[in-house]
Amino acid sequence: MTTVEERATEAVPAEISDPVNARILAVSEDRIAGFVNEPFAEIAFSADLSEAIVIERLRAMLSSGVIRRIRQTLMATNLAPGALVAWRVPSEKLDSAFTYMVEKDPFSGHVVIRSTDADTPGSVYRLWTTLKVPQGFSMTAHCDFLANEVGADAYRIMPAKRLFALGVGHMRRRAIEPGERSDEAGRVLDTNIVELSPLEWQVLTALKREFSVEEITPNPWRARAAEAGVPLEQFIHVARSLSAREVIGRFSTFLEHVKPSAAGERVTRYNALFHWRVPAGREIEAGREVGRHHILTHAYWREGGPEFANVNIMAVAHGTDKVLVLEHKAAIDKHLEEAGIPVTYTNVFWGGRSDIKPSEISPVEYEAWADSVGLSPAASAG
Repeated sequence: MTTVEERATEAVPAEISDPVNARILAVSEDRIAGFVNEPFAEIAFSADLSEAIVIERLRAMLSSGVIRRIRQTLMATNLAPGALVAWRVPSEKLDSAFTYMVEKDPFSGHVVIRSTDADTPGSVYRLWTTLKVPQGFSMTAHCDFLANEVGADAYRIMPAKRLFALGVGHMRRRAIEPGERSDEAGRVLDTNIVELSPLEWQVLTALKREFSVEEITPNPWRARAAEAGVPLEQFIHVARSLSAREVIGRFSTFLEHVKPSAAGERVTRYNALFHWRVPAGREIEAGREVGRHHILTHAYWREGGPEFANVNIMAVAHGTDKVLVLEHKAAIDKHLEEAGIPVTYTNVFWGGRSDIKPSEISPVEYEAWADSVGLSPAASAG
C-alpha cells in the first residue's frame, strides 16, 4: 500500500542525474559549513533555487533512498576520542562480525570489509571500523569487548593524530581529473577534545539527530529546540557558540553511495583506502600535500604500526572506475615525489561490503549501552 508521503513524492524526480537535483546536491553535500539558522533556505540560495523546490526535492530523494540521511554533522574527533580500527577476524566469522558491528555497536560508524590486490602487510585485517568512545570511557576496553563478541583474534587501534582533508562532495568529484588539487596545502585540523556543559550536550543531542522526511521544512530548528527543552533563541545561541568553537561540522545530505538506486544509478562504485609511509617528522608536511587533492574525502596522520608496515599517512577516495581511482593515487604519489617527500611504502585497501552510520558520542548513551551489554563501569572507564 502506498503511503500519503510516497504518493506526494511519486511525481518528483529523485535521481541524481536530474539537473535540478544535481544542482542541489552539489551544494548540500558539503558546502553548508557550520551552523546556520535556515539550512534549507541556505541550500536554495547557493543553488539559485526556491526553498520550496529544495525541500520538495530533498524529501523525494530521502524518501526514495537516494539520500540516506540529512543531518547536522559534528566534528566528532573533538567531542569523543576516536580511531580507525582494523580487525583480524577468521574468514568464517567475517560476515557475522560485520553484522554485529553494524547492528549492535552504536559507537562504530563506518563498517567496511576491505581487501588488497596482493598479499601485503595487513591484508589479513579484513574488517575495518571507525570508532568513537565518549569521554571518560576506555577505547581498549571497548575493543576487547567487541573482539570477544565477534571472534576477532587481533585488532589495531589507529587514532587520528591530525586531519588534512574532510568532505564528501561525491557529485563534484565525478568530474575531477587525476592530479587536480588546490593551490594551498591542506589545512591541519587537530583532534583535541572539547569539554561541553550539560546544556551544550542537551542542545547537541537534539541538533545532531538525522532528519525524517516530515522534518524537512522551513525553520527546522524550532522543533529541535522544543525537543531539547530550551527556547529557540537559546538553542540557536548555543548552536552558534558550538559552531564558533569548531565543534560543529556542516549541514549535510549524505548520498547512498554504496548501493544502486531504484533506477540503477550509483553515486560511486569503488572505495579506496590509501596508505603511505613517509619519514618520521614529515607526517604533517606529507599530510598537507596529500590533503590538496580534491578527489579525497578524508586524509589523516594515523600510525599503522608493524601490522601495516608502519604507514603513517592514510586517505580515502571514491570513484566509479577502479583504473581511474588508481590514476588518482598515482597522481598523488607523483606529487609527493615532486614535493621531495620520500615514500618508502604504499598500499591500497579496497572497500567491499560496507555500511555507514553516525557514531554515537554521548557519555550518557555510552553508560546505558555498557550497562545493557554487561560491560562494567570499572572495565569501560578511561
